[in-house]
Amino acid sequence: MKGTMIPLQDNRRLASIDILRGLAILGIFLVNMPSFHSPLLYMDAARPWSRGWDGILYRFSDVVAQASFYPLFAFLFGFGAIILAIRSEEKGIAFPFLFSKRLSFLLAIGCMHAFFIWHGDILINYAVFGFALLFFYKMKGKTLILLGLVCYVLPFAILGALFLVMGSIENEGIAITKDSKMMERSFEIYQSGTFLEIMKQRALDWYMVNNLVNAGILFLSIFPFFLIGAGVAKQGYLQNPMPYRRKLKVIMIVSLLLGLLIKCLPYVGTFDFGTMFVQDYFGGPLLTLFYITAITLLAEKTGACRLLMPLSYVGRMSMSNYLFQSIVSTTIFYSYGLGLYGSVSYTTGFIFLLALFCLQILLSILWMSLYNYGPVEYVWRVVTYGKKPVMKR
Repeated sequence: MKGTMIPLQDNRRLASIDILRGLAILGIFLVNMPSFHSPLLYMDAARPWSRGWDGILYRFSDVVAQASFYPLFAFLFGFGAIILAIRSEEKGIAFPFLFSKRLSFLLAIGCMHAFFIWHGDILINYAVFGFALLFFYKMKGKTLILLGLVCYVLPFAILGALFLVMGSIENEGIAITKDSKMMERSFEIYQSGTFLEIMKQRALDWYMVNNLVNAGILFLSIFPFFLIGAGVAKQGYLQNPMPYRRKLKVIMIVSLLLGLLIKCLPYVGTFDFGTMFVQDYFGGPLLTLFYITAITLLAEKTGACRLLMPLSYVGRMSMSNYLFQSIVSTTIFYSYGLGLYGSVSYTTGFIFLLALFCLQILLSILWMSLYNYGPVEYVWRVVTYGKKPVMKR
């Protein structure tokens, strides 16, 4: 199709998907908050946050949120890609070209976020790995789901079994470690460093996670959920859940019980790298599955949907809200803001994130009552389609 592209319409939005996006924004914030105010990357969080309300809230977040919401974001990413593919075909627009433009913008935003705002960015990975989805999106829905499950379960089951066996033989060999030197450096730079020093530390922290050694694990922990989300979108399980209501209920109950059981494994057994690995890579996604099925079923009930609807406003401008959390949090905790890095407890950070998320709900409702898109989402559409969509209702 030549000339200016016609923006795809959003009048067929699924309430359940927007609610899930809003829930994911809350869950990601819950997981990210300790890294905003503490050098979580280099510390064993279970030790300093093991008593009182810090211990209670840390365990709560670890069980209900840790490793459950980045798979949800990845699932929604794949789901949204297929919806975009379907709508682009209806408009006669080449999906690979359209999707590549969206990913390129996402990569640019991710780079700005990671190196100028906060090191814990996930957008770069989503953008880079998203290009691989172009080789699979034409597959049948069930094939995508099966392929995603195999690509995820097989390697992590092998690794999980290996770590558990190693832990049973020699627990100290895979004990959770900390880097005191890097902890001290983080405290010093984020508390009182210049903006340039903080930028250098951000880059270092980002590379500690996103390096070539970890690339394979990162890809296998994210891309399979792209495939599963794409497959679910093609099968129509979420768009029309009523025919699958019974199956979804069974999946919801089983994933909740099994997910909680695995997530509690480090607290009822040995707390080491092996049990933490299994907790994150299997307990986390199982709870993701619970959140997806539970929200899908609840969204079909008028009363429950009305209660959950505030999350949908956050979800409709999820990119803007994700970046907003990072901007506000780093401004409060880093030296160029209030400089509170390292001086707040886990409980204080938890209360702060709840207050800020409530503010995000209010701001999102207000914004969406005036405009069709969030501010970042609006720019994203302009870059993607080369034409300004109608902004006011």
